[in-house]
Amino acid sequence: MKIIVIGGTGLIGSKVVKKLRDKGHEVVAASPSKGINSITGEGLAEALVGAQVVVDVANAPSWEDKAVLEFFETSGATAAVGHHVALSVVGTDRLLASGYFRAKMAQENLIKASSIPYTIVRATQFFEFVSSIAQLATEGQTVRLPAAMMQPIVSDDVADVMVDVALTKPLNRTIELAGPEPIRMDELVRQFLSATGDARKVITDASALYYGVKVNDQSLTPGENPRLGTTRFSDWLSRAA
Repeated sequence: MKIIVIGGTGLIGSKVVKKLRDKGHEVVAASPSKGINSITGEGLAEALVGAQVVVDVANAPSWEDKAVLEFFETSGATAAVGHHVALSVVGTDRLLASGYFRAKMAQENLIKASSIPYTIVRATQFFEFVSSIAQLATEGQTVRLPAAMMQPIVSDDVADVMVDVALTKPLNRTIELAGPEPIRMDELVRQFLSATGDARKVITDASALYYGVKVNDQSLTPGENPRLGTTRFSDWLSRAA
């Protein structure tokens, strides 16, 4: 098949592109750096010619509320193909105090309202983003985080599922994807800092925010019967460290 991967040079996109090419498909990695811009439309019409599937794993380049919303609203409405596969976030509907998640919700709603067959894959947080979570919560040498439950996943496992979904029939619904083990956010970051020799200390604070949003044990965890990745955080951490 001919498959377009929007955000095809990013963390997930680059893995999806390689995995699909390894399976013998014609893959176009669509990103502004490749001359294909799903916002302005530059190069997009040409890229979409003959494409059966669009996989959208683009992340918004700016997290400012209006910019994020415009990005997802415009880029989500571009695909006139047989299957639109989009990556979203577990808990999006529970985190609408954040502009980022309001934008993801808007993107999901646009996809559902379109006439194009779709599958939305909501994934939990990636192991690779733990460093960013720590950085955002850092004050001096302390990292202040809530003990909210998470079930993070490695990006390779996310890419595997995105490929699998892209090569099967559209489900016209949302599926959830998580890592194999639940862990509390404060403990996740504590283990990461310890393994990487980082001297910062994690302080558990029930009032601490996650990307500006108050979270609880349901905010970031999947519902019943999610698809599960196989890579454990401890195994990834031993390799990453």
